[in-house]
Order: sequence, then structure tokens, then C-alpha cells
Amino acid sequence: MLDIKLIRNQTAQVQAALGKRGLYDLQPLLDLDDKQREIEKKRSELQAQSNETGKAVGQKIREGADPNGEEVKALREEGNRVKQEIGALEPQERELNAQIEEILLTLPNLPSDSTPVGKSEDENVEVRRWGDELIPSSAGRLPHYEIGEKLGIMSFERSVKIAQSRFVTLIGAGAALERALISFMLARHTHEGYTEILPPILVNSDSMQGSGQLPKFAEDGFKCDRDDLWLTPTAEVPLTNYHRDEVLTDDQLPINYCAYTPCFRREAGSYGRDTRGLIRLHQFNKVEMYKFVHPDSSFAELEALTADAEDILQQLKLPYRVIELCTGDLGFGSAKTYDLEVWLPSAEKYREISSCSNCVDFQGRRANIRFKESGKKGTQYVHTLNGSGLAVGRTMAAILENYQQPDGSVKVPDVLQKYMGTDTIRAT
Repeated sequence: MLDIKLIRNQTAQVQAALGKRGLYDLQPLLDLDDKQREIEKKRSELQAQSNETGKAVGQKIREGADPNGEEVKALREEGNRVKQEIGALEPQERELNAQIEEILLTLPNLPSDSTPVGKSEDENVEVRRWGDELIPSSAGRLPHYEIGEKLGIMSFERSVKIAQSRFVTLIGAGAALERALISFMLARHTHEGYTEILPPILVNSDSMQGSGQLPKFAEDGFKCDRDDLWLTPTAEVPLTNYHRDEVLTDDQLPINYCAYTPCFRREAGSYGRDTRGLIRLHQFNKVEMYKFVHPDSSFAELEALTADAEDILQQLKLPYRVIELCTGDLGFGSAKTYDLEVWLPSAEKYREISSCSNCVDFQGRRANIRFKESGKKGTQYVHTLNGSGLAVGRTMAAILENYQQPDGSVKVPDVLQKYMGTDTIRAT
């Protein structure tokens, strides 16, 4: 969430920054803010007047005035009148504060100064590539969903019977490969200093709002209305809120977490896209990396986070590229984002497999997560970062396609063989 004081005091700069992301009119918010501040000022003045009247009543009585006399009675009546005025203003102020917060919750984060300016994904910037020499010939290569069904390790048809479209059931070596990937990713991240968390999969609305999922992405979520709980769309949600409403100390920072969760999304705006395969499912597994850091180090921490996601792809020997998102393609809560895109031979293109973002104080402010620096007064909001490390289903898709063998089998990447107990996946 953006700081209303920043919007109020640096309106032109904030408007210009938001303009890089699209059209956002700040005037309605500023009008409400003016009204709220005017009422707040009037209420403060009346409260001071009420306090003075109360003191005057006490003073008169101490000076010998009759507590039931006309002079004291007049002062008390004046005090009651002022209190009634205050009582009439308070609900107006609460309503204005609620309206201001409602608008603030819909405004996206401001892009960082280093984020490329652009209108759409077509203007994203390629930063680097890795593994070009590993890209296999696409001749005769099947898409991952055909390989998986031929090997008998996944079923989409039976998943429709169990649930509906855009679900998958993994079988035998398919289930083992998914489990191996999760175990491998968590092992690598914990080795790099992340603390593993296994959070609740159901999260409340406050958690969804704190991480930036609500209100903007309500249509993409699966909600259990009876309990005001949501199936988590990403482990970013419970990890953000793990320290909600807390004040940390600067010596605790940085805090690095990683977590595996199933993730659930309706993909409300994506119908007609990637209708086959593992790329865009309603339920998928993901390993998430998350950081709470000091504001001074957050952009350096983003580079480190991205490197940790890249490490997984390098260990798996999967060709990929790193893309820096432009302002027009930037996620709602992000100030700066790198996407990792893995090579899929069947499509002869790179596809997103991880998104690594620095949200600066956007989530810290929404979830009220602060820290106190030793020797300094007051508190600051933490900066938060998140990144997929990685999306497991998409990683499986990339393995099936890049490691497909001429006889239809799939070689298991070296680093996964100890988890799988085999070096090759063959049809059963």
C-alpha cells in the first residue's frame, strides 16, 4: 500500500510514477484526504476546547463556586455541547478514513527508478541467457503433456472426472518426479540459508489483503465463504503474514524463508490460454522464497534472490533467460521484477517459470510489519521480496521436453536421480 503522506506531499511525482503503469487519477483520493484532515483538525480543536472546559469546571469549584450553581452549570452545558459536536464528527472521520483506505488498497506499487518504462510485455528487457548450448533440437519432440500421457505418468482426462478441466493427476514416476523436484528445491534453498516453513494452506482475508491479493485479485481466488478462508494462491501469502503486526529488530534482518505449498488459482483472466498441459492449472505445486530485509539492502537482495532461483535451473541443466519486466507488465505489488523463462522445445520458445520481485515497503505497510533500528527513535516498514524457486509443474514440463530421448523415454537430471532412485523414466 502506498503512503498517503507521500501521495499528499509529492503528488506530481507519485502521479508520474503511476502513469508509467497506466492511468490512475489521484484527485478523488486527495479530495477525501482534504476532507478527512479538515474534520480531524476541527475535532482536535473541539477536543482541546472540551478539555479546557473541563479544567474550568474544576477550577471554579476549587475557587468556591457552587457545583450546582448557574456558573458551573453553564460551563458543563457548554462542555456537553462540544462533546456532542465531537461525537457527530467521529463517524464522519471513520467513514472518510475507510474510503481513503479502500482507494489506497487498489493502487499498485510505484515502479523503481531502474525499472524499464514500457506499455506491455513486448517491451520487457532481456538481461541474460544461460545454457544456449544445452538447447536440444525441436525436431520430433513432443509437448510435455503428450510425453507424460505416453509414459503413463499423468492423466488429464481422469482429472476432469475427479474435478474439472485444468487439473492433473500424476502417476508413478510422475508423482515421484514432482516429489523429487520439491525435495531438491527445498534442499538447495535451505543449504543457501533459507529457513523452511510449512504454512497453513488456508489463509484468511486479512492475510490475502496484507500480501496484496485482495481486493484486486479476488476473482482469481478460491474462497471458503463459510469460514472466511481462501485456498492460498501462493506461499507468498502466508509467508508475508507470518510477521504481520509485528515489530522486528534490525539485527533480525534479513529473514529468509522458503516454503512448499500447493497453490490454487482460478486464472480468471487467462481462459483460452495454455488449455493443455501443466503450464496453467487451477492447482499446482510451488516452492517459494521470501525475504524480509532492511530498506537499504533490498535491491541487492533482489539480485541474490534471483540468483538463487537461477541456481535451481542451472543445477537441473535447463536453458533459460532472465527478463526484466517493464512498468506496463509489472505485478501489482512489485517495484522491480525479474522473470526467469525456461526453454520449451515443443513450442520453440521460453516460458515463465519464476518471477522474482522486490515489493519494497508495499507489503510491509499493508501487513503492518515494521522494524526498530538500534539507537534510533521510531520504527520503519520492512522491505519484502518474493520469488518462485520454482514453479514445480512448469519445471516438470521443461524436464520432460528437454530430457526426452529418441526412444520416448525421459532421462532424469543428475541432481534428481538420488531422489528418484532411477536415471530414466520409461513407459510402464
